[in-house]
Amino acid sequence: MRGGARIWWVVLVLTLVVGLGGPVLLRERAAARHPVRAVDLASGRAALGALVVGPAASADDYERDRFGTAWADVDGNGCSTREDVLRRDLTLPVVDVDACTVLSGTLDDPYTGARTPFRRGADSAAVQIDHVVALQNAWISGARDWSPALRLEFANDPANLLAVDGPTNQDKGASDAAAWLPPNTGFACRYALQQIRVKAAYALRVTSEERSALGEALDTCVTV
Repeated sequence: MRGGARIWWVVLVLTLVVGLGGPVLLRERAAARHPVRAVDLASGRAALGALVVGPAASADDYERDRFGTAWADVDGNGCSTREDVLRRDLTLPVVDVDACTVLSGTLDDPYTGARTPFRRGADSAAVQIDHVVALQNAWISGARDWSPALRLEFANDPANLLAVDGPTNQDKGASDAAAWLPPNTGFACRYALQQIRVKAAYALRVTSEERSALGEALDTCVTV
């Protein structure tokens, strides 16, 4: 191989290596913005391995009201669960004189990595409250056999709730981890850990595909 051809061959190989490695590097950099403790990762892996694996039940009989009144005040603090989560997750939330209603704030959206302004009114849906383990997914994973009281508790459990970008939440719908992970790939680890904790706490099943997806998401974790 002549000198000129050899140089172009080296350049081509380097270009391919950089191109193939680029997405991995970007994913690792993104994950570094959402590190987790090594002990939490180990606990998550153990919990994932202990989850019951089985097929999802039919969702034909699922209805939202199976989980009670939306955003009920289950903790008795006088505020709806939605307002509690908005106060918790928004930066500098402005609260009305009722000490409950959030009027404005800014969301550092974990699902997209973007900053989303929130203002009460016609554009309130720009920020929504997501059930990390969707209610329909919970239903087909074991919640159909729960008491109404337990389903109400689940629907309002802060450990399963996040304020997120509205359109992205709509895109997720009732998907499990095998069908949907946050477009902000750096948050996939924390998202997977949260799903695993919730499913473990409520003894919900996972499908084999879901377990594989959760395990792959844990492989992206950066620990501190």
